[in-house]
Amino acid sequence: MSQENHSPSAHDNASLKNVLYLALGSVGVVYGDIGTSPLYAFREALKPVSADGITRFEVIGLTSLIIWTLTIIVTLKYVLFLLRADNDGEGGTLSLLALLSKSAGRHTVVLMVLGLVGSALFLGDAMITPALSVLSAVEGLKLVLPQSSSFIVPISVVILIVLFVVQSRGTGAVANFFGPITALWFIAIAFGGIHHIFDDPAIFLAFNPINAVSFLIYERFVGFVVLGAVFLTVTGAEALYADLGHFGRKPIQTAWFGMVYPALVLNYLGQGALVLKDPAMASDPFFLMFPKWGLLPIVILATAATVIASQAVITGAFSMVRQAIHLGFLPRMEILFTSETNTGQIYLPAVNTLLLLGVLGLVLLFESSDGLATAYGISVTGAMVVTTIMAFEFVRIKWKWSVAVALLLLVPLLLLELVFLSANLLKIHDGGYIPVLFAAGFTIVMLTWRRGTGILFAKTRHADIPLSSFIPSVERKSEHAPVRVAGTAIFLTSDPETAPAALLHNLKHNHVLHEKNIILTIKTVNRPRASDAERFVAESLSERFSRVEIRFGYMEQQNVSQALAKLRKGGLKFDIMSTSFYLGRRKLVPDAKSGMPNWQDRLFIALANSAADPSDYFHLPANRVVELGSHVII
Repeated sequence: MSQENHSPSAHDNASLKNVLYLALGSVGVVYGDIGTSPLYAFREALKPVSADGITRFEVIGLTSLIIWTLTIIVTLKYVLFLLRADNDGEGGTLSLLALLSKSAGRHTVVLMVLGLVGSALFLGDAMITPALSVLSAVEGLKLVLPQSSSFIVPISVVILIVLFVVQSRGTGAVANFFGPITALWFIAIAFGGIHHIFDDPAIFLAFNPINAVSFLIYERFVGFVVLGAVFLTVTGAEALYADLGHFGRKPIQTAWFGMVYPALVLNYLGQGALVLKDPAMASDPFFLMFPKWGLLPIVILATAATVIASQAVITGAFSMVRQAIHLGFLPRMEILFTSETNTGQIYLPAVNTLLLLGVLGLVLLFESSDGLATAYGISVTGAMVVTTIMAFEFVRIKWKWSVAVALLLLVPLLLLELVFLSANLLKIHDGGYIPVLFAAGFTIVMLTWRRGTGILFAKTRHADIPLSSFIPSVERKSEHAPVRVAGTAIFLTSDPETAPAALLHNLKHNHVLHEKNIILTIKTVNRPRASDAERFVAESLSERFSRVEIRFGYMEQQNVSQALAKLRKGGLKFDIMSTSFYLGRRKLVPDAKSGMPNWQDRLFIALANSAADPSDYFHLPANRVVELGSHVII
């Protein structure tokens, strides 16, 4: 009897220990961005109301707005609701798109465009977050060393360059420190808030949402402008959803309610009480919360926290681009795995370089966190609006909610986010155009690639020969039959029903046919990972021809060599050392009648030319690959 009671208890303790361990890790990776918002959010929100002097009513109303924005947007929408809307444990805009794409019916095209816009907005956010976060942290040096003002931008640039340079080494070793350092950051900002929270106990009136509503009604247009700055408090909330697969729902929720949410609320209350006591503190309420002896340590800790927050966004951008590649929205790019055990730790050199150039450009263009803060917010609010719209389809299709129930829950949330988006759009002329341009550019690239590959596939289909007629013709014994050679030839193709171009070119130029021929198709399923049971579909077409389909999830490494090794163990007989892989390489030539505008035609060709070599991308044995080229007019 005692043993029966002991086992569940031991299991529960182990499970609780694992949840707490993952929760600590999520503090660093998931909450790094939202955790550094107190550096600048309250300060920026005070600016629109400070022109004629800051009143007690304004400070309390503003603090109330911040607390209830955190509660409604982050707690209710993301932590309690969206974390349950997953695709086999994975979250994020593209995961939702992959899940809904086969069951959305006539809404598929709309959802695809929304998904691409949402992911493009996230990439724009991935450029602005490191620039804003690092600048805002380093600016704290001005309070310690006033003469250091001219060094803020150079120091920020050096930190950012180092951050992006070390990406190629992987984050595995450093990741173990992310959680504890960010946890220390949350403890520090919580104590900073507690230290000042009783400077004026009237700040506790901020818990009453009526004060937030009264502030907006009384301030009118100024209150509307303030909303754009208030939204800075929830930047990084999308990371909650995107990183769901790395930690799981329960650890992320535990971290939010156990540490992150209380620390943020206490800090904003402390900043509010400090300004109530002395309105002059509104110039930089976060750093002025701390005593002079603590300023340098808090600046160092803030810089570490912002680097970690930037790392989380960069890693998220890598993961999102990999998903987009596997789902067919971007050309193949070089993907390097920086950990032997964690496939989520990846490095994309091209994306890393693009992000670095964008981040440095923003720092040098705006030169201060004040300037960058005006550009921030549009990409985040836009991404949130997209996620809410896609969540509406999710609850109807997957959870079988009625339209009425889905509207009742999500329309108020959507209207609130549209109000925030409208407030941020007021900053479009003052730097807000930057994330809009980023998002528009990324969306055009993804739509061009998707459309171009569709047109290319349709054009090449006209010259294709069905396998059902091709195989009998080449196996027929006659004086013109191709020479039979020993070994196995594997032909990669995207269309398993027709003879691959590389096979046709090999016959045309070399007049040989291998003893065994495998028509290989690689398919990405609309799930994060393919199960072992569905990994392969093998079919014998004739004595000398077989057709094989290898399936990968959109979060998996597409290592064909490893997959084929498992296939051999499963019964398909061939010697890898006497096997050749044949790839078709196309040289694309622009055509005025392609169906796309000339500029888009040329953009697609440029993207195709920049794609990673398929032999590297699919991890084929380098000394066993044969490439045969052709010209295609598109």
